[in-house]
Amino acid sequence: MSEGATALAAVGAAYLAGSIPFGLLMGRLVAGVDIRTRGSGNIGATNVARVVGARWGLLVLILDFAKGALPTWGLPLLVAEPDGLASVHLRVVCGIAAVVGHMFPCWLRFRGGKGVATGAGVVLVLSPWATLAAVAVFAAVFGLSRFVSAASMLAALAFGITELVLLWPTPFAADCWSLGLFSLLVPALIILRHRSNLVRLLKGQEPRMTFGQNREGPVAAESDDGRSEDRPASTAEPLGERVPNPETQARNGQTP
Repeated sequence: MSEGATALAAVGAAYLAGSIPFGLLMGRLVAGVDIRTRGSGNIGATNVARVVGARWGLLVLILDFAKGALPTWGLPLLVAEPDGLASVHLRVVCGIAAVVGHMFPCWLRFRGGKGVATGAGVVLVLSPWATLAAVAVFAAVFGLSRFVSAASMLAALAFGITELVLLWPTPFAADCWSLGLFSLLVPALIILRHRSNLVRLLKGQEPRMTFGQNREGPVAAESDDGRSEDRPASTAEPLGERVPNPETQARNGQTP
């Protein structure tokens, strides 16, 4: 197999690794539920933590992180020299493929998660210093607000800005153009995937992070244009004894 074909295979493998829906699998294996019909409807770690429990959400977070970091670090080593320029660019492309795989998995009709944990694994491999800035911003925003969505968007933005500053004044030079492109593309994708959260934040309707509620809804349904829309999970009456209606009993000749 030629080097070009091997590189394409590595990118494809990175996409497939990123597309593994650990959140969906965890919901089914642990709680016997389709995580897409519970909580926010998202398959990411945050929704798993809310619906299934904090420890399972943490496990999904680690797995989603790993499926971004490992392909980005390991697959290019099979194709190019570890310190070569081709390896740097291929590592970036594999990282993008892993994030896209998480956001648009072929197994779930291209409706996946929001790419934060997987993206964090990728950026740790590509730029540890910019990752520190993103982690600091996430921790500060989440600690003050308890909004995972706001913390994720601002952390993605912080990574992009920090990476461009580190690459300045030539962020798109021949030896680093792929990193410059990554610092623009991936934060933009993450923020775009959070657009429904942004709308709810502006309306004051975004829920703060809580754990282990095992609640039914609202369920996030994907519209035709890919936006997330909230709707109730079910309008069915809860199970249990119904309170008798005296008028109905009188019509049926029953004593209330």
